[in-house]
Amino acid sequence: MNEVARAAASLRAGELVAFPTETVYGLGADAANPAAVAKIFAAKGRPADHPLIVHLPDASHMPAWAREIPDHAMQLAARFWPGPLTLILKRHPSVLDAVTGDQDTVGLRVPGHPLALALLCEFGGGVAAPSANRFGHVSPTTAAHVRDEFGATLGMILDGGPCEVGIESTILDLSSGAPRILRPGQLGADVLAGVLGELPGFGDGEVPRVSGSLESHYAPTTPLRLVAPEGLADEVRLALQKEQRIIVMAFGPAPLPTPGTEWRIGSSDAGRYAHDLYACLREFDTLARDLILVEQPPAEEAWRAVRDSLQRAAAGSK
Repeated sequence: MNEVARAAASLRAGELVAFPTETVYGLGADAANPAAVAKIFAAKGRPADHPLIVHLPDASHMPAWAREIPDHAMQLAARFWPGPLTLILKRHPSVLDAVTGDQDTVGLRVPGHPLALALLCEFGGGVAAPSANRFGHVSPTTAAHVRDEFGATLGMILDGGPCEVGIESTILDLSSGAPRILRPGQLGADVLAGVLGELPGFGDGEVPRVSGSLESHYAPTTPLRLVAPEGLADEVRLALQKEQRIIVMAFGPAPLPTPGTEWRIGSSDAGRYAHDLYACLREFDTLARDLILVEQPPAEEAWRAVRDSLQRAAAGSK
């Protein structure tokens, strides 16, 4: 039996399986098995009212998980699935309350990673899979990150190499009224508008609740502070005066001598920066420093998802 077949068998047996997607690694369980879904919450330390995203082999499985599927959902699925887009739809009555966080909606997506798709097709059903990390911590983008999180307590990890995108999927709410982005991701509003025929709005702490929408999330253990570009030199100087051991992630070289300070230059391309972000934050935690200073990314639409992740990371590391 190959690795994918073994992983599918583990899911059928009610066990957890970590697997790669194009965004981050997921911690998967049979979404129709209450005991298996409960193991996700226990392993992650995840709040019981925080909903999960159900991963499907293809769009033809949507009617088993959602009702009142609008035309736009099918059009978006045809255009962007497999890919980093999660659709929020009215749930099918059979969907577990634990999966939806006791809401009348469910999040669905078809991941764009060949190993994930092979697993889902072999399993033949929906797999609930939040990111494969302890709740609130930095999401994993390699199998090694997952092992660092869970060690021997997690029975099976499918290794599909580094994730291509590196940040979570865009979450688009189609459950009522006008389309709204509830979590920004690689697919921006302008791209989605090409199918929707209008720019989607943005939710701000509204219902339905979705994964990654809490103020604190994606946080390293080391305190992280976001700093405006014009204030970066002063923040570095102040930290050095306090004899803090710091790491700086900026868009250019150090503006002043910073002995003993790790200085990293982030990519000026939003997609590449996003790809590297979580891996960098995890690496920074291994360096045992007192503070991470991150230069704020540009206030441009292409950087919205990166800014969102960093703001939640800063809130969660205080």
